[in-house]
Amino acid sequence: MTPLHRYDGTTLTLVVNPKAGRGRAAKLLPQVCRELLRGMPGATLRVHQAADYSEARQRCVAAAESARPAHDGVPADALLVMGGDGMMALGVNACADTDVPLGLIPAGTGNDMCRGMGIRVFNPVQAAHWVISGRTRRVDTLKVEGDLVGGAEHRFVGTAVATGYAAMVNRRANRMKLAVGPLRYAAAALAELARFEPLTYRMTIDGVARTEPAMFVAIANASYFGGGMKIAPTADVTDGLLDLTIVHPVSRNTLLRLLPTMFSGKFVADPAVERLTAREVILEGRGIYGMGDGEDLGDAPLRISVAPRSLTVFGGDPDQAVTQE
Repeated sequence: MTPLHRYDGTTLTLVVNPKAGRGRAAKLLPQVCRELLRGMPGATLRVHQAADYSEARQRCVAAAESARPAHDGVPADALLVMGGDGMMALGVNACADTDVPLGLIPAGTGNDMCRGMGIRVFNPVQAAHWVISGRTRRVDTLKVEGDLVGGAEHRFVGTAVATGYAAMVNRRANRMKLAVGPLRYAAAALAELARFEPLTYRMTIDGVARTEPAMFVAIANASYFGGGMKIAPTADVTDGLLDLTIVHPVSRNTLLRLLPTMFSGKFVADPAVERLTAREVILEGRGIYGMGDGEDLGDAPLRISVAPRSLTVFGGDPDQAVTQE
């Protein structure tokens, strides 16, 4: 831990994956710290460079549990996470269903969480200004329940739950080391295309049951997943609804044709694509596996429900222009 101290005002706990973005996070961390301290001279900044996922999770949970609410004109303590979407997901799970503000400082290659939350400044130093501004808003998350990986009974997801072909691509991409960002997902998508067959889904959507084959079903809170794929183009993280995207069985050639258009969201115009909104979805069926925020959730059955206004995030403007470093 690197303590950077001022006086006992607001405490900001910054948990960092220094390896994110192939070391980009570690390189830019000193600049982010300087910017935060310059912009918030009354704050105490505690920085943890996590050695691994387990430590990062523990640091995030501890920071959220010890955070003090706003008092006597002093803003609430906050958790900041810096890295890729895995770090963002840890922050979401630490702060969801609490009043602890979460600062998302992207330094990875995909940055789906930040895109979806409207925090579309992908330079970490610039992103720190969302925290400095003190501007927050309440957003929805997804609550996923089931027999989840790691023994958890529920997890919160900020972006989307992917199943079927989309989940298999995500799992393969996570194991790939050579390509990064969208290139990694594109390579994984092509590799999975040769072997994937439609799955039979048993879905209960807001109490209505249906059974049918599908290539994949994605349940989204925000628009993006898979390194910039716009899986739910009209998703709104403040509307209290899940956005379902169902791709019905198609040939491999058709799916190959649709893949490039997933980055623009234009694939939803294809007749094979069905879109719905709901508040709760239960997924069942053999071979159905869930991925949430790019991380493993586990096998069906999975219950996914919207948790309205369950998370406080710094900044976020859906109409803000994207700025790259």
